[in-house]
Amino acid sequence: MRCNPRTLFLIDGLGAILSAFMLGIVLVKLERLFGIPTSSLYFLAIFPVFFAIFDFYCYQKKTGNLGRFLKIIAILNVLYCCISVGFAFYHIETITFLGWMYICIEVLIILILSLFELKAAKKITIENNK
Repeated sequence: MRCNPRTLFLIDGLGAILSAFMLGIVLVKLERLFGIPTSSLYFLAIFPVFFAIFDFYCYQKKTGNLGRFLKIIAILNVLYCCISVGFAFYHIETITFLGWMYICIEVLIILILSLFELKAAKKITIENNK
């Protein structure tokens, strides 16, 4: 399966915008249902905003080592997942079942995308070294 790195950057960027919207607007409005304090939601929403900027910058690049940039965003995504889970455990006293469901689903999706990004980055690196 051949994965276009630009497509991965587009998918990642659109997902990052969705995450920022969900964390910074939707979950904030429904804080009682999710049990994650507003300040933590805003803090978590900052990461996907920067990721989206990086993704769309990489999407626009015509040349360069896109494999390296895919690896960077994949690693950043995994770190973001760790931070999200850490915040969930930090708020274990207040986070609700819905809050856990949101975090788990978001982390699962991001980790799957990160695996695709890492595989594509490896394939690009191998192709460039031939």
